[in-house]
Amino acid sequence: MKTPFKRLLVGIVALVLIGLIVIISSQRPAFNDYIRLEDGVIVKVEKPRAGGAGNVKLQVVNDKIIHVTAAAGDSFAAAPSLMTGDQKGHPEWKLEEQGDQLVLQTASLRAIVSRLTGQVQFTDLKGKAILKETAITGKSFVAKGLENRSTYTITQSFESPVGEAWYGLGQHQQGLFNYRGTQVSLLQQNTEVAIPFMVSNRNYGLLWDNYSISRFGDCRPFEPLHSLSLTGTDGAAGVLTATYFSGKKQDSVFLKRGEKEIDYEFIQSLQKLPQGFPLQKGRVQWEGNVSSGFSGEHSFLFSSGGYLKYWFNGKLLVDKWRQCWNPITTLVKVDLEKGKQYPVKIEWVPDGGESYVAMKWLGPIPENNRNTFSFWSEAGDNINYYFVYGNNMDEVISGYRELTGNATMLPRWALGFWQSRERYKTQNELLSVVKEFRERKIPLDNIVLDWFYWKPDQWGSHEFDASRFPNAEAMIKDLHEKYNTHFMISVWPKFYTGTKNYDLFNEKGWLYKQNVLNNQKDWVGYVSTFYDAYNPQARELFWKLMNEKLYSKGVDAWWMDATEPDILSNTSIDERKKLIGPVARGSSTSYFNDFAVENAKGVYEGQRRTNSLDRVFILTRSAYAGLQKYGAVTWSGDIGARWNDLQNQVAGGINFSLSGLPYWTTDIGGFAVEKRFEKATGNDLDEWRELMTRWYQFGAFCPIFRVHGQYPYREIFNVAPANHPAYKSMLYYDQLRYRLMPYIYTLAGQVYHHDYTMMRALVMDFAADKAVENIGDQYMFGPSLLINPVYEYKARSRWVYLPAGTGWYNFYTGAYQAGGLRINATAGYEQIPLFVKEGSIIPLGPDMQYTSEKTADPITLYVYTGKDATFTLYEDEGTNYNYEKGFFTNIPITWNEAAKTLTIGKRTGNYAGMLNQRSFNIVWITPARHDNKPAATVTYLGEQVTVTGK
Repeated sequence: MKTPFKRLLVGIVALVLIGLIVIISSQRPAFNDYIRLEDGVIVKVEKPRAGGAGNVKLQVVNDKIIHVTAAAGDSFAAAPSLMTGDQKGHPEWKLEEQGDQLVLQTASLRAIVSRLTGQVQFTDLKGKAILKETAITGKSFVAKGLENRSTYTITQSFESPVGEAWYGLGQHQQGLFNYRGTQVSLLQQNTEVAIPFMVSNRNYGLLWDNYSISRFGDCRPFEPLHSLSLTGTDGAAGVLTATYFSGKKQDSVFLKRGEKEIDYEFIQSLQKLPQGFPLQKGRVQWEGNVSSGFSGEHSFLFSSGGYLKYWFNGKLLVDKWRQCWNPITTLVKVDLEKGKQYPVKIEWVPDGGESYVAMKWLGPIPENNRNTFSFWSEAGDNINYYFVYGNNMDEVISGYRELTGNATMLPRWALGFWQSRERYKTQNELLSVVKEFRERKIPLDNIVLDWFYWKPDQWGSHEFDASRFPNAEAMIKDLHEKYNTHFMISVWPKFYTGTKNYDLFNEKGWLYKQNVLNNQKDWVGYVSTFYDAYNPQARELFWKLMNEKLYSKGVDAWWMDATEPDILSNTSIDERKKLIGPVARGSSTSYFNDFAVENAKGVYEGQRRTNSLDRVFILTRSAYAGLQKYGAVTWSGDIGARWNDLQNQVAGGINFSLSGLPYWTTDIGGFAVEKRFEKATGNDLDEWRELMTRWYQFGAFCPIFRVHGQYPYREIFNVAPANHPAYKSMLYYDQLRYRLMPYIYTLAGQVYHHDYTMMRALVMDFAADKAVENIGDQYMFGPSLLINPVYEYKARSRWVYLPAGTGWYNFYTGAYQAGGLRINATAGYEQIPLFVKEGSIIPLGPDMQYTSEKTADPITLYVYTGKDATFTLYEDEGTNYNYEKGFFTNIPITWNEAAKTLTIGKRTGNYAGMLNQRSFNIVWITPARHDNKPAATVTYLGEQVTVTGK
């Protein structure tokens, strides 16, 4: 029996315990319930900040892909994604509560979300950090009015450790490879292709599901020049001294004045030019001093047509040319010391016609943001991204394609050589060019008819001008039957008013009408507009007209030009939105970037409905996430033809491929040339021929190998006579491309069946070698060939890095070189440095004039010894979709270095017309032996054969 004292003591203890429980409970957050979904979880943020996320949703796509969506309020936008499809399968995952965090775990990774702030981070299963959103201000929503509805300008920021590199994001023209520390504009323009997919050297990727104008990296907006401290040459504060010249001579001063900005970027801003200034013949010079209120690396961004030179602190940093009507962007980074005056000089020569120039700047990245990066979009109801994890970059890109669609098989002929020109004016001219190719035995598979085959006032009619193309159907038949050549034609999403096709779209309300209301004429002199490709019914009509007027005549492939869409070139961004709005999906602000994909979708689906056999093939000037599933290739647009333009294509093509889209090409020779090249003679002719040769050498190792451009004509025989080294080199690489077709077509098979990438950044295959992380002017073409383009005039050597971890063979001589070295490789006029990775098997077929001329027999297997090697030869019917039904073959080929044996394994699969018996010639390449003589010939019947090496 307890005494009163004991009862009192027990009561006091109980009260103390209750008090402690109350205190502890009051210090622990009282979370609202989260909502568990079939594929993930929705977390209501306990303490949302102003402008931050109120709800965060995590969804499991597969073991390595997590979909993250964040909403400012309580609801998530319901609009379906244009870039990702319905996700199949339900991978296993589990959810755990760990204090103020929820942990979603799959078989490969963990996604952790804070219930207090909504911050998300990703780790491997051992807890090692992969990616983490920045704390507190990682998610940002700024209210934005949009026509008749409200939305947000959104930003999502992430932490990034020192040494992380960022790749992908489409194709851009600044020559940058690793985008760390800079800004990438995701805004479709001629020569600039936006793809909202970033790949990190930490083996993850981020797919940003948004279609409005966006930025990546350092997302601060560039500032006008006058926000720096400026001083003119006369000491005037706040300006640079601008001198306008009416001609080339120094005494032709038209006007001198102080100017606080350089802003002639768009058609509208040309009104700021001095009244009466002769733009076509004039030039402008800006001079003075600049100083900044910050110390550190500053970025200067130029947009320019014509000639531009920029001197900073007495040093020439920019010397560019671009055709006046299609400005190029140039990014320059320099270090400035706070308050210090630096002399600057900018010289602009418009070089004829309407021309453009602008200059902006961006100060050093703030200290607290130097190890972060962001995605920013002008309009979005939600923050919406996919985290894609992999053991290597190939797995990351495979994840991108799982989300956005598999890349189709291109027809085999599309991997051969294409000839194009801006433009073949008549039926006879086009046929004569193909006839000349065949007579000279220059391999060719495709001839392209660019724009303006219609009557002058009939753009969009899809009708041939009978005065120049009297029998287009017979022309195409001759190309097919007489010359064994395919035919691609240019089809724009553009219609002149007054055409029947314009009226068909107009009566349905399926046209963008603002350009018509503006009575805006194009450069030919007629009023036009584009159809709304976001409307599925409009897409069906677009294909119906193409089918009736063109496909029925035998056209093989489609050139979809100006798909940014470029209704009126060089107009301001606000005006561009007006010209394409509203789209069927909503505001043009919200759907600015995706037109090219919707346009290609309509053509792809339409042709497959019309003809389920022949593979669709599309060439398009713009792209966005998901384009690869529509049989489409992207080219780098109407680039200029200078050496720096060639250099920029290399990094641009590599990053485009890292963006998940496997097929890319460039205008060999550049689209537009300086006037000195149009009818070149003497030194100019020598330079032009060498530029074409170097570009051709590079183009032979791009996924698509095509020549295109304005003047001079780009056919090999129009570039140089047959005894000239330029002609000899171009012919050699054309012939080599065809001999490599078994290798190249196998790579294409790998693209479809295994999400492979043909044009491979060195970081993909040599991730352990830190030296390759910033190399954007070399790449692997497939698993074996190291390509090293030459992009300097009169260069006869170039520095080449041979990645570590393997040895390398000179492709031409067989000479062996250890890896991990930077060498000054020979680069004679007729050859670029080309190396083969040790432990490679490369199949070469017979000489061919076109890809279907003969079967790939015999095949010569070049075995580059020193390490074990594998290659699986892929074949199918080449032009139809039977590969989707399983009709293809694989022949595994392996080299065992220790046993010195080559095994040609049992063939798997079958298809109509396959070779049941074939021959393989075997050539051993060793450090001591590197001749091209076959050491053995094997008759192969589909069963395993083993050959011993020597």
